[in-house]
Amino acid sequence: MRLEDYWGIGPKTRDLLADELGVERAVEAIETADTRSLVAAGLSQGRATRILRRAQGGEAMDVLATRDTREVYKEILDLAGEYALTEDAASRIRILTPLGSRGEMAERIDRILEAREAWAALDDGTRAAVETAFEEGAAGGELAAVRTALALSEAGVSDGVFEPIAELDDAVLDDAAAALAGLGGDDDRIGEGADGRLDSLRATLASVEDMAATPESVAEDVQSGARGADDFRETLVRHVTSETDVDVARVREAMPGEATDAGDFVAETLRALAGELRSAVGEREAEVADRLEETLESARGEVDAAVAAVDDVALYVSLARFAEAFDLGRPTFVDRETVAVENARNLSLVAGGVPVQSVTYGVGDHELDVPTASAPPRDHRVAVLTGANSGGKTTLLETLCQVQLLAQMGLPVPADSAEVGVVDTVVFHRRHASFNAGVLESTLRSVVPPLTDEGRTLMLVDEFEAITEPGSAADLLHGLVRLSVDRSALGVFVTHLADDLEPLPPEARVDGIFAEGLTPDLDLEVDYQPRFETVGRSTPEFIVSRLVANAGDRSERAGFETLAEAVGEEAVQRTLSDARWSA
Repeated sequence: MRLEDYWGIGPKTRDLLADELGVERAVEAIETADTRSLVAAGLSQGRATRILRRAQGGEAMDVLATRDTREVYKEILDLAGEYALTEDAASRIRILTPLGSRGEMAERIDRILEAREAWAALDDGTRAAVETAFEEGAAGGELAAVRTALALSEAGVSDGVFEPIAELDDAVLDDAAAALAGLGGDDDRIGEGADGRLDSLRATLASVEDMAATPESVAEDVQSGARGADDFRETLVRHVTSETDVDVARVREAMPGEATDAGDFVAETLRALAGELRSAVGEREAEVADRLEETLESARGEVDAAVAAVDDVALYVSLARFAEAFDLGRPTFVDRETVAVENARNLSLVAGGVPVQSVTYGVGDHELDVPTASAPPRDHRVAVLTGANSGGKTTLLETLCQVQLLAQMGLPVPADSAEVGVVDTVVFHRRHASFNAGVLESTLRSVVPPLTDEGRTLMLVDEFEAITEPGSAADLLHGLVRLSVDRSALGVFVTHLADDLEPLPPEARVDGIFAEGLTPDLDLEVDYQPRFETVGRSTPEFIVSRLVANAGDRSERAGFETLAEAVGEEAVQRTLSDARWSA
């Protein structure tokens, strides 16, 4: 396959990868999702991630139909990545994509929840040992993976996701680790500690080279200790062997037959001795390298198994930690057109430490086993969601988007239970308060084509009226609802114009979120659980009541009291009285 056949690789990127990696190696890096190699070749982390997402996800990436859908997708991956045990695991999480079949989705969820169960079963000490093992092996490569596998084995983990580690042969991996460490020395040298004889020869060579660097000093020391010219040779032998580990015979063999003077004799002896030791070191390195290569070759199957096992454990334990942190559970995949959740939580709010009211909601033909009073009706594919400002309507849309994407990525979801029908496209459109024809046109171009294409679509559209005139917005939104029904799409449309959308098709309903009053601190108190087939009200008297209570001076208060008369002074006074009484 040519590099330019991959999404996101143009001529410049192709040339860069071909020059740095070679075409074959670059293709292999893309096919195996090797982010490290692509980044080392010169791509930015973000660009490498985008290329690999498309290469790994293929057409399944088309599920992310709008900018806001893609933002939710990236937020999910960023959040999950915070629980990664290693940077390699974080890189693998960043390139997770929607999957192409329910079987793949269910299989990945099974593995994550199995990993979560195994992780939850570990005591604090063992968890710490596992985390330390991955931290110490964070450099990557075969040696790091083998050492991590040995450390995990020593920690005693063996169940569930850790089972492949327990199946490895520790004795073989010990030998392989020594071989890899020896072969992985600096400057392609055999590493220190791989062979005692080699280490000794290197130390002796270093000592002789130090002496050879200052032969005049050595000659002076020898001459001062010699008892005449005939004793000079033996004194030099004794001096060299006392200062180094070189044996007597090797020193004598290095001595020249003749020399013009003592200085030349010492210099030539040390130079010859250093050369002979270099040859001995080289020969020993070759012998040790052959032995280590043979050891590594015999352990190759176990090493490859360790690398694969460590990579998988790192990924799935990382995702298990994410699932545990947010209490994620298994969704139920159904053939019916639905997305329905019981006691769902918004990941972004939970991550931010915000108190979260769980919500039960859904559209389509679901069978959630929840009390009738809180269960959404089962015969509406489309809902129009209404209610108070700051009432959590947008958050609910985002939560449904999170659940749908998580499920189709093969990840557990933030709900006590969930039924998810797999869709081909998720259209999530947040409220964008830009009131001009360009924004309206671009919005329609992003939300309408998915409805007219073949396949199942989930529409999650927030306050469409924010981008055009109220009268036109009501007409356009009514058209979107009808189009969604006609195309058998699922949809939730947030709006304040519900009364202007009548009559809705029988497949659509109106739901409402209600503000219930002010807290003693004059904050808006909202029941975030939608009430089904009921129009929600913004209850402006609550807002005006807060403004009256917080007015800075008499003039400002008088102005807000005028507004109180407009919305109902009695309601405003009752609200203020209730808030003070609660305080």
